[in-house]
Amino acid sequence: MPSSMNIESSLEEGTTIQNGNNKLAPTSEANEKKPMNWPLLLLNCGFMAIGAIGGPLLSRLYFIHGGSRKWVSTMTQTAGCPILFIPLFFLYSRHRSNPQSPPHFFIEPKLFFFSAIIGVLLGIDNFLYSLGLSYLPVSTSSMLLATQLSFVAVFSRIIVRQKFTPFSINSVVLMSLGSVLLGLRGDGDRPPGVTGKEYLIGFLLTLGSAALLGFMWPCIELCYAKATRVLNYDAVLQFQLNLSMFASITCFIAMLINKDLKAMERESREYGLGQTMYVVVLVCGSVIWQFTFVGALGLIFCVGSLFNGIFTSVLLPLTEVAAVIIYHEKFTGEKGMALALCLWGFTSYFYGEYQNNKKPKAAALSLKDQDQYNY
Repeated sequence: MPSSMNIESSLEEGTTIQNGNNKLAPTSEANEKKPMNWPLLLLNCGFMAIGAIGGPLLSRLYFIHGGSRKWVSTMTQTAGCPILFIPLFFLYSRHRSNPQSPPHFFIEPKLFFFSAIIGVLLGIDNFLYSLGLSYLPVSTSSMLLATQLSFVAVFSRIIVRQKFTPFSINSVVLMSLGSVLLGLRGDGDRPPGVTGKEYLIGFLLTLGSAALLGFMWPCIELCYAKATRVLNYDAVLQFQLNLSMFASITCFIAMLINKDLKAMERESREYGLGQTMYVVVLVCGSVIWQFTFVGALGLIFCVGSLFNGIFTSVLLPLTEVAAVIIYHEKFTGEKGMALALCLWGFTSYFYGEYQNNKKPKAAALSLKDQDQYNY
């Protein structure tokens, strides 16, 4: 478990972006490659696990018991961003009290501009996901969302010139096949009251959401790489705050146009779990979903967009299992095979990373032995 001392040190000192296997080099010397910050990486993995598993379950809970406003569900995915003011206030206080801190705390204007554009895209993506989830079981939706890895792989190659190994290619192919399996026999797990046409719409919308996510993650990695100033975790949190705020503004405008604010009062009275639980589900969903995006941007900061896509994909089958347990959704043979393929792909990726990390160590030991022999 990451120690609080190491995490605080990483936040204060400003660990810079990791380029991993990318060919793309940062435009600033301040953003040179640094050793992996494992406590910060594990912390963000934990955030991702909480949000990626809990968020879809709470969103589906909203629809199961009578919720029907798609933009309301979309809003909950980013409306919890004000909780980020708490850690940012703490980090800002530490920044001001530490004379050795970098001269600038707030992110540079171009990162603010990029976060605004990606935030609007995130609002649209969340709507596609919410609308798809209203027609699909959580288990099926989660597995379909795992196809984002294929899109991340393609766009990361184009946008940030990500290098691929046979193991990473194998991982992408296996996880993509797992998602394709769900589309072959989808009618078997169609929720009650959902027509075949609606199920197909949900299927296509979720794939569209995965494609847009796969485009956004490498774009965020590119924004990090193009930062002129030192990019530390303070800046990552600010980037996430801005991104969520602009996504929420997009959703709020759509809610006004769709007259969702007036409809929410009636919907809360008719909600199956009661009016109080209606508010609890939406508020808790907003907080839990925020963990997802904080963790995702943190993983891109620590490692890269491809790793974020792979870690997200391996969490989605766990969401599927949780949905089967909590909501008693059907666990078909196709879902079992898809789960096995995703876990196999994740194992393949990490085995490849393990092999790649062994090569520099072996080369260093060989060079050291040769120097000793010559001496």
